[in-house]
Amino acid sequence: MTTATEPFDVAKVKADFPILQQEVKGRPIVFLDSAASSQKPRAVIDAMSEYYETINANVHRGVYEIAEKATNALEAARLRIGRFIGAPKPETEVLFTKNATEALNLVAQSWGRANLGPGDAVLLTQLEHHANIVPWFQLAAEKGFEVRWIPLTADAQLDLSEIDTLLDGVKLLGLTAMSNVAGTITPIAELTAKAHAAGALVCLDACQYVPHLPTRLDELGVDFAAFSGHKMLGPTGVGVLWGREELLEAMPPWLGGGGMILNVTLDGFLPAALPAKFEAGTPPIAEIIGLAAAVDYLDALGMEAVREHEVSITAYAMRTLTERFGDTLTIHGPAEPAMRGGVLSLALEGVHPHDLSQVLDEHAVCVRPGHHCAKPLMQVLGVGATARASFYVYNDDADVDALADALADAASFFSF
Repeated sequence: MTTATEPFDVAKVKADFPILQQEVKGRPIVFLDSAASSQKPRAVIDAMSEYYETINANVHRGVYEIAEKATNALEAARLRIGRFIGAPKPETEVLFTKNATEALNLVAQSWGRANLGPGDAVLLTQLEHHANIVPWFQLAAEKGFEVRWIPLTADAQLDLSEIDTLLDGVKLLGLTAMSNVAGTITPIAELTAKAHAAGALVCLDACQYVPHLPTRLDELGVDFAAFSGHKMLGPTGVGVLWGREELLEAMPPWLGGGGMILNVTLDGFLPAALPAKFEAGTPPIAEIIGLAAAVDYLDALGMEAVREHEVSITAYAMRTLTERFGDTLTIHGPAEPAMRGGVLSLALEGVHPHDLSQVLDEHAVCVRPGHHCAKPLMQVLGVGATARASFYVYNDDADVDALADALADAASFFSF
């Protein structure tokens, strides 16, 4: 594995991922769907296997040796992940969920249910993933508050010209840190300052941000942040909700059951202290340990180097595709690579995104067609779907070239 003091060598990185050593349809696999779910390095796979092979036991319950080791491993992972995102108090502020969707629902169903009602408003952006939209609509239908929207400019940036008016009366701003469709990186700190000045909290969807950029939640100033393990080289089945301690303390528990109680009687219950208050039942122990290993891997690469690599490969991809296809290929989102993530939502003239993706699959190029759980954004863009290519630490210029060649084949095939 590479280290932070070595050059960012993509060939070395790629060698750490067993799945990328295989061929599909007789060709080396070109995986360009990390925005949906990233691949896993050997270090993550081994960490989870070691847990199952050596200390497989439930946590926070048993007093025998392997149970105590499992508990210690989970809590060490909590601290490790918390430090990675700049959590001021990771021991109490980092909560484990099954995914980021559950984390965002927790905010809506706990904080939102306790604090929102008629006359209030929640402000969202037109870039949001359904996971930061639907829970607020569900709650609004019950509690009677308003849902508002920050519109977009022509290049899928946030249009903040009316932001002060939009924030008037708002109690929470739901904000994606980076769009999973357009790649837009939003001005988090600026919007957080404006939201706080208006008396609103900020709930950040950081799923596409934490895996790709250095993250300091203590500097960004947000109140809640959610992200998922499987988009940052970790396993599926584990997500993270970070929240400011004083907010989490005041919020009622959402899920009830074992592990989240201090006491239960025939008359009622008392919730446990943080973080157990929001972690009912057996947690995804192996997955949490795997996520900590993924954090170690990314730290060894260096998150500044990860970001630099992605800006470079995104610039190369946008330049290559524009030169080869001109106006017949649309790349949605900001034109400047430094203002976006490594996500390219593509539209090839005359070819449906699903058909395009199937032709690319014949070249072992993996991209994702569809609305990407962002239907309101699709409506704004005026499309039903896109074919999305997304880059990560194991992608290089050769992968971009393979994408371009496969797109050319698709253009030729559908020209008849």
